[in-house]
Amino acid sequence: MAEDLLHKKQFPPYAAKKGEEYMNAKQLSHFREILKALKEELQDDIERTVHTMQDEATVFADPNDRASQESDIALELRNRDRERKLIKKIDESLALIENGDYGYCDSCGVEIGLKRLEARPTATLCIDCKTLEELREKQVAK
Repeated sequence: MAEDLLHKKQFPPYAAKKGEEYMNAKQLSHFREILKALKEELQDDIERTVHTMQDEATVFADPNDRASQESDIALELRNRDRERKLIKKIDESLALIENGDYGYCDSCGVEIGLKRLEARPTATLCIDCKTLEELREKQVAK
């Protein structure tokens, strides 16, 4: 996922010092920069896709070629929709940073943890609550 590629390439993991307060100004700044860079990259991808789709808008005479093109476009649009949803989650995470609520579980209020936030900066649940949510989803899906 773009999220994983971005911050591993450009942002080294935050190394908390012993006794450092959780979600202090340095940590919030670190995650704010990761989220902003990820959002910018996603927006660039979306813009690039729009331009590419406009440039490649070709009408094929062969039904197989036309079907292949439509399939490619549908896949690309699905991917862009996923990225649009991720941008919304990034905006929500940035708002949480500004409100001082970033890094704490929406469900139980405990610290999400730096390692989990490094892996998924848009995480809103601690690992325990996320695991319970996934178990409930599996039970309902049966």
